[in-house]
Amino acid sequence: MDFLVLKFPISQVETSILVPPLVAFFISAFTSMAGLSGAFLLLPFQISFLNFTSPAVSATNFVYNIAAIPGGVYSYMRQGRMAWPLALTIIIGTLPGVFIGYYLHVLYLPDPRAFKLFTGSVLFCISLRLLYETVPGKRRGNSEMKALEDKFDQQVKKLKEERSSRILAGIPADATLRTTLVSLHRVEYEFWGQHFSFSPVGMGILSFIVGIIGGIYGIGGGAIIAPVCVAFFNLPIYTVAGAALLGTFLTSIAGVSFYSMIPAGVGPQASPDWLLGILFGLGGFFGMYTGGHLQKYVPQKIIQLGLGLLIICVAIRYILQYWLD
Repeated sequence: MDFLVLKFPISQVETSILVPPLVAFFISAFTSMAGLSGAFLLLPFQISFLNFTSPAVSATNFVYNIAAIPGGVYSYMRQGRMAWPLALTIIIGTLPGVFIGYYLHVLYLPDPRAFKLFTGSVLFCISLRLLYETVPGKRRGNSEMKALEDKFDQQVKKLKEERSSRILAGIPADATLRTTLVSLHRVEYEFWGQHFSFSPVGMGILSFIVGIIGGIYGIGGGAIIAPVCVAFFNLPIYTVAGAALLGTFLTSIAGVSFYSMIPAGVGPQASPDWLLGILFGLGGFFGMYTGGHLQKYVPQKIIQLGLGLLIICVAIRYILQYWLD
């Protein structure tokens, strides 16, 4: 079906118009359950399979985020699992970092070989953090998180016994997030009877660093901030996912603006391939909405384990390519 094959103007990618949305749908349906847009996996797909290796690939990832993330954000809002103070803190921290990351990418990492090493290093760190959280006994130091996981297991067991052994069971519909305290020093909220908190200052500083990495990588920082919130701030993924996606969405708008309108000074063209990004985003929109709905049926450790194993495979591949090419 040659009539479905397009050559995209900026990236010079030549592929069927069905490939980008289908790939993005399946990636985002899974990654959105962990608060990740899937852009961190679309990047290696574009580099390796579509041969899109210029700095414009990062800007195209931002376009994908803008088009796709509203589907996931709406899904989490609709289910009452959006942590608004957390989302605002992430946005304030990552926004200036994305700006710095843009210049670092265009000025110092335009070479595809060096970019692959950076890509692999970032993904490797993400995977280790995710996998570490799945180690048996890791949750023992956090009573609130362990209690939440025990509730999930009990809820699944109860509903299966009452109805059917094949029924999907997980977080009940009335388990919504409620913010109880907001200040410059501490934010607290309640979810499913358990209390969680974080420091806005600490989260803001970390978000700034994440924003720099996200700006270079073209992911808006969500792929890093979400597992960090779980690993270091002991926040449940069920309340982090929506906030991380919203933060990624707004910083991606800034990222596209930086890549499109601010002159790079030196280096190749960095403006996004809008058509390719929108096609990815179309599939991602429906994938993220699906993932947001399915998340409540999946144990947190299963989400983290699956993502960790997937990411570490991609990371090792790119690091090896840098040294072997």
